[in-house]
Amino acid sequence: MKKQGIGNREQGTGQSRSPSNGAKSWNAWSLVGPAVLLIAAAIATAPLRIYNFSCGHDFDFHLVSWLDALHSWHQGILDPHWSASPNYGAGEPRFLFYPPLTWMLGAALGTVFTWMVVPYVMTFILLAATGFATRALARQVMNDGPATLAGCFALFSGYTLFTVYERSAYAELSGGFWIPLLLLLILREGNRDRSEIGSVFQRFFAGSAIPVAIVLAGCWLSNAPVGVMASYLLAAVALVVAALCQSWIPVLRAFVGAALGLALDAFYLVPAAWEQRWVAIRQATDDPGLLIENSFLFGRHYLPGLEQHDFELWKVSAVGLAMIAVALIALLICWRRKRLPGNPSWWIPLALIPVVVLMLQLPISLFIWNSLPKLRFLQFPWRWLLVVEAPMGIFVANAVWMTTRWWRNLILVACCFVFLGSAGFAGIAFYQNCDPEDSTPFVVGAVVTGRGTEGTDEYAPPDADNELVAMDLPAACLVANPTIPLGGGDPDLTPQWSSEQGSCLATFPFDTANGPIQSQHKRVNATAPQAGFLVLRLREYPAWSIRVNGVAITARPLRQDGLMAIPIPSGPISLSVDWNTTTDVRVGRWISFFAIMLVTTLGLLVRRRTQPRLK
Repeated sequence: MKKQGIGNREQGTGQSRSPSNGAKSWNAWSLVGPAVLLIAAAIATAPLRIYNFSCGHDFDFHLVSWLDALHSWHQGILDPHWSASPNYGAGEPRFLFYPPLTWMLGAALGTVFTWMVVPYVMTFILLAATGFATRALARQVMNDGPATLAGCFALFSGYTLFTVYERSAYAELSGGFWIPLLLLLILREGNRDRSEIGSVFQRFFAGSAIPVAIVLAGCWLSNAPVGVMASYLLAAVALVVAALCQSWIPVLRAFVGAALGLALDAFYLVPAAWEQRWVAIRQATDDPGLLIENSFLFGRHYLPGLEQHDFELWKVSAVGLAMIAVALIALLICWRRKRLPGNPSWWIPLALIPVVVLMLQLPISLFIWNSLPKLRFLQFPWRWLLVVEAPMGIFVANAVWMTTRWWRNLILVACCFVFLGSAGFAGIAFYQNCDPEDSTPFVVGAVVTGRGTEGTDEYAPPDADNELVAMDLPAACLVANPTIPLGGGDPDLTPQWSSEQGSCLATFPFDTANGPIQSQHKRVNATAPQAGFLVLRLREYPAWSIRVNGVAITARPLRQDGLMAIPIPSGPISLSVDWNTTTDVRVGRWISFFAIMLVTTLGLLVRRRTQPRLK
């Protein structure tokens, strides 16, 4: 009888058992699970505090985004579109294309903590969120103990730690929180006894599409690859649950939730989709190292420049194979003992996830990658390991908890050592040392002083080359030939401008008479000794509105470095460059506004129709 509560859940009733010693005791014990997950997140991030943060592949990108977002906020721009520091101060439209939630979170943390601490706090928050979300999913069919253990396994999974230490991909790490919540909402129908709810109308509203919409919107606003994976996961799992439940309600809920979620995100998605034509966005998928066919399990290539890519691929391939193997072995143990979590319509969709993800890691799946829209945008097949974290944690925790109390305690102690060892191993095997120019003090200094950092290739103007943008450019350089290169030095290094090169007939600063230089508003007030072109330390983009002495300038020559070259007359000039809110941005905002109003109205209706009524 001691195991009756967990036994009932494992047989699929989905019923939880409350302790019999009163509400006060229940409240106290309910804090144990969250406390364990917070401690686990602290342990997983301990190497970051011991060795300092890891300068993973995306570290500089995120740090600069946080700094520039906070700088924009200080200027009163709450929803910035232009990031001023990339391309050595010439900027790029990064905030138009990169989802806002994580760079806003990083900027917010920067108002509270020093920049040396923000990466650690960010990682801790996202890892803890991964554990809590997986625990919430597992609580549908498990008691608090095994559900908390499932959260720990997801938090310490190989891909989670690889994302933290090897890649510093904070936005993708947020998927560890959103994906389990999405699964929770989809599988709710699969775990519900159909006799619990009567009419079709009641069944639809009892598992409202509104939470699905909010979670899917969160996926897209955190990371575009996470949004792509979440959208396909929502469709696939909803179809499986519908088939197992013999009900079309899960499909309808998923469809309505997806439509509402995308509408909520329209303020971001519409401009990001429409304005891709204004940048070299294909750089994100056309590089050989970013091609799906070059990143299948344990791939080996002989193309120049792919040696480092293959080294990383083998590491993540080993991680992925281990995670899928652990998930399937745990599932087999549960199946052999006939103690699977929840109803078949709950655990079968979870069981299919590692199988399908394994297939997507193999060349046999290439036709799928080429056929489904936007799937190649993931760049790496192994990104799908993100959705394996929660199922793996749940099946392993379920397999552990079905043993006798003595064996369970022994295994739990072993798990603690495994978790400690995983954090230590990740801190050694995946940890990335910081070069001097990648360290936080150096990057913060480059942003604060305005010297800037290197740009992102996919956000460059079409046919422009980021490698031609010179460092230390003046705000405005007067030239007779608008295509003249600025900067010089070693051709293998970033070009650097200096006044001794004589490439500028005259230089002028940005005007600061009315306050500090704004990231989305530039002014030059000067007297030009001759007619020519002003090459600004500012990248071309159609959203810029340029006026010289009150006259709009629409025709401008193109430069290979993508800098703005503006024709001017001799004599006094008053030049203004201002960021415009384009039509697509306004359309996206209106769609999101109406979607918010619709979701709010439906939410009130759902609450009214599902609230119990006194008789």
